[in-house]
Amino acid sequence: MKNCSQSASSLTATLLAVCLIVLSSDGLSQSQLVLVTTGSTMPESLYLLWADEYHKSHPQTQLRYLPVGTSESAKGILSGSGDLGGGDAPISEQELKKGQTTLQLPTVLVGIAIFYNLAGSTTTLRLSGPVLANIYLGKTTSWSDQEIARLNPGGKLPDLPIKVLHRTDGKGSNYIFSDFLSQLSPEFRTKVGVSVSPKWPVGQSFSRCQDLLASVAETPGAIGYAELRCGEKSALPTALIRNADGQFVKPSAKSISDVALAMESKIANDFRVSLTNAPGRESYPIASFTWFYVPVHPQESERSLAVKDYLNWVYGSGQEIAREQGYITLPPLVLQKVRAKVAALAK
Repeated sequence: MKNCSQSASSLTATLLAVCLIVLSSDGLSQSQLVLVTTGSTMPESLYLLWADEYHKSHPQTQLRYLPVGTSESAKGILSGSGDLGGGDAPISEQELKKGQTTLQLPTVLVGIAIFYNLAGSTTTLRLSGPVLANIYLGKTTSWSDQEIARLNPGGKLPDLPIKVLHRTDGKGSNYIFSDFLSQLSPEFRTKVGVSVSPKWPVGQSFSRCQDLLASVAETPGAIGYAELRCGEKSALPTALIRNADGQFVKPSAKSISDVALAMESKIANDFRVSLTNAPGRESYPIASFTWFYVPVHPQESERSLAVKDYLNWVYGSGQEIAREQGYITLPPLVLQKVRAKVAALAK
């Protein structure tokens, strides 16, 4: 991080507060380094675990993670605030040109599941990208709609109004979900677009995925989306989503991992690739990387070298820890490319 007191932005003010707390109350020796990282809430539990495990083997370095969201993390890193950022959407070329040189490295894979509340339904709901797009455009408003019925032959769906729920602005799950819908619906791409802050024409917003899921559970006819792991502890059903091969696939560690394997040879060295609607009979179509945003410093410094050391650990022992915790880790070819990028840092 450049300086704990640099910039008047709200994010930098938060970083300043963290720095002061670290220096005043943790009893750290002056030789101990604290790296301040920001990012989305989606991989928060993994990044906190990585920070703890890394500190055990590297006691001279601590990492403090602030779950400020994808959009805020990217803004902070581009403006020079924070040692390391993270998010669930790639930073655009236009944004990159305006800010500090930043490298984007995938960490693990995530999947966005569609949760719903259809008490009395006799079948697991099957949905497609075009139907989901029409629901989130406000064009399809009832669960008895003919297009939904065609995807669920023989299933009994209630005659209920559809209650649309979505996330608030700046969330990486918005980006992944809107990217998928935009690929399958030109109308959705035109009217709403691919963004961490889509212009939703209908529905209720929720800042936290837990709150969105709680509302789905309480609201008959509700539909919402959230990262798969966020909803694992809920009793809500997840829809089967039609993929590029025409198969209806349930979100799971395997079906999300299949996406990366199918796309592995097509992933370029800057890693800013969309994995939604990927080919493969078993591939789940609403999947993505989650990324680290790594500031690139032209000269070596204690902080940049510490970040590099941490990244080397993440793409070694960290991947093993993630796999043990049930996260979907990078496929071999992608991991090899990422390691080469890390090796070139701070040279």
